[in-house]
Amino acid sequence: MQFMVKTFFRGLRSSGFVMLFITALTACSATAPYKRVEVNLPASFRGSSESPERQPAISEISYRSFFTDPVLVSLIDTAMVRNYDLQIALKNIDYAGQSLKQAKLGIFPSLSLGTSGSVSRPSDNSMNSSSLQSVLGKSYVEDYTLSLGTSWEIDVWSRIRSKKKRELAAYLKTVEAGKAVRTKIAADVASGYYNLRMLDAQLDIARRNLALADTTLGMIRLQYEAGQVTMLAVEQQEAARQAVLQTVPQIEQGIAVQEHALGILCGRFPGSVERGKSLAAMPLSDKLPAGIPVALLQNRPDVREVEMSVMEAHADMASARAAMYPSLTITAQGGLNSFRTSNWFTMPGSLFGLVQGAILQPVFQRGELKTGYEKSRIRKEQSEIAFKQSLLKAVGEVSDALVRLDKLREQERAAAARVISLQSAVGNSHLLFTSGMASYLEVISVQTGYLQAELALADIRRQYLTAMAELYRSLGGGWR
Repeated sequence: MQFMVKTFFRGLRSSGFVMLFITALTACSATAPYKRVEVNLPASFRGSSESPERQPAISEISYRSFFTDPVLVSLIDTAMVRNYDLQIALKNIDYAGQSLKQAKLGIFPSLSLGTSGSVSRPSDNSMNSSSLQSVLGKSYVEDYTLSLGTSWEIDVWSRIRSKKKRELAAYLKTVEAGKAVRTKIAADVASGYYNLRMLDAQLDIARRNLALADTTLGMIRLQYEAGQVTMLAVEQQEAARQAVLQTVPQIEQGIAVQEHALGILCGRFPGSVERGKSLAAMPLSDKLPAGIPVALLQNRPDVREVEMSVMEAHADMASARAAMYPSLTITAQGGLNSFRTSNWFTMPGSLFGLVQGAILQPVFQRGELKTGYEKSRIRKEQSEIAFKQSLLKAVGEVSDALVRLDKLREQERAAAARVISLQSAVGNSHLLFTSGMASYLEVISVQTGYLQAELALADIRRQYLTAMAELYRSLGGGWR
């Protein structure tokens, strides 16, 4: 066997200078190395109050530390494991990983092992039959072959390496896509949970106001029986009570729908959702460091995903350009061949070998190669534009969230002060009404205003908490 291997590669050793030349050619490349697209980002986000040199942004904090409600964190943990969108993204990563493994093996030669046998019997009246009888003493000829073949395309213009770079970029793109799904899941679960807690608060407000409306209705009925007010006052208060009562089933319906949506996000069938902190107990932070825009290049998975698309398009362009240049392929085959099975392993008489090289230069392919290269170049330019657009959108999302947080905080302070004022007014209106110094219309008006103010305050708090979650997502948080 050792002798067979030596014979098999004897032709390759005699062409050492050719291999040195090939090695030098493989250092060539059809295109320049990839360089990141230059984008002039602003020094800071609009709406950001801190100095760019401040502490790290909130995007570098784990969602388990950013969100303070343990029930919310538990829901996000469940979604990170059971959410079907994320599971699909993880399967995409596995699929791309297999393609990358295959591309890494493209620089190696292919090997094939085969065996064959044949029996040929010429006619008795042919000259071949007479020859066989005189030489072999039989009327047929056998032929048995055991061969090992190899084929190797020399990567002269980095076409194969460009394919490997493309598959690497495609794999990294799926990894970043998976991270982007994680950030979205964290933000969506948080937003849904905050909306659920707002609906819980609004249901509690509606029930308390319904009890207050019942009390007021009882007072007006007593005054009606005493002849101090007309039936119109009783009917108007009854209508006001029915309006409050109508909101209860509406809010309960919203709670059920939101619970179902959270269940689906967490990969489970619709059902009730555990509650944690109340909406009023959740802190509204005034200082949420956003960092600097250039950090989005590392922190935003969707931006990184688009950049991987640029790298993928660059590798495609390099591969398309390399296809226009000559390709060099070396093939070799060797093994055993004999017309008798008894002589098959007789060395060296049964050994055979073949080594050949081929250079193929495309001349006329109906414009397919040049058109393919131009199309790949246009795709690369499109991906670069998309990358710039993704950064512009990312900076805009962060700026929007920062401005929204600032203005919602002002609204929350004003709404809280309004609730306190109307709460005091409701108590005073009852006292004034029983003493005959206020009309029933004033009492109804104050109660209605108090209900609307409390509902509005709960909604503003929900909007602020949701804006916090959106800022966390827009900065690229939630996937670490």
